[in-house]
Amino acid sequence: MAEYYMFHKPRRCITARRDMRSKTVMDYFPEKKRDILFPVGRLDKDTEGLLLVTDDGELCFNLLEPKKRIEKTYYFHAVGILTDEKREALEEGVTPYTDKSIVTAPAKITINSVVTLRELKEFLTGKDIALANKKGDTPVTIGTITITEGKKHQVKRMLLSAGCLVTYLKRLSMAGLFLDGALLPGEYRALTEDEVKYLKSV
Repeated sequence: MAEYYMFHKPRRCITARRDMRSKTVMDYFPEKKRDILFPVGRLDKDTEGLLLVTDDGELCFNLLEPKKRIEKTYYFHAVGILTDEKREALEEGVTPYTDKSIVTAPAKITINSVVTLRELKEFLTGKDIALANKKGDTPVTIGTITITEGKKHQVKRMLLSAGCLVTYLKRLSMAGLFLDGALLPGEYRALTEDEVKYLKSV
């Protein structure tokens, strides 16, 4: 019988079954399941949030099929100010890659607030902490973005093309299924029958 899990991926682990140098998302699961289960898609090493894990190849294929335009929503902190003009450009589609023939599909963006880098210090790592210590008054845009593609570093590249550098990224939902707020980073739970049925109907 197939297994389905909702995993709250923490930052600083990679989306893979095994790796000789870095901790992987599968290291959080029992060893006997690590060669059976696999993540549905991937999240960058420094991105946290919702990651589905299963052994159902058909469901995985359906959720990742580009033609289906499955929505994925992310919460972000990005150094810089995302003006209405820039936001509208991102929502219409931009060319954030070296290959200018790649145009992103329309997106949905909501700006929640603009704060200072100093106020978000608890979310920062590495060189971003040093930046906060030196330039704590630097503005940071907080918001959510919904995309229907899964290109490499897509959200980060899109926002960077608008002059905003992402310092924190968390996936909130995929295909309309939201991350369980009770799950801490590194924790997982089995999907309910209704959740599985819903995902199979998408």
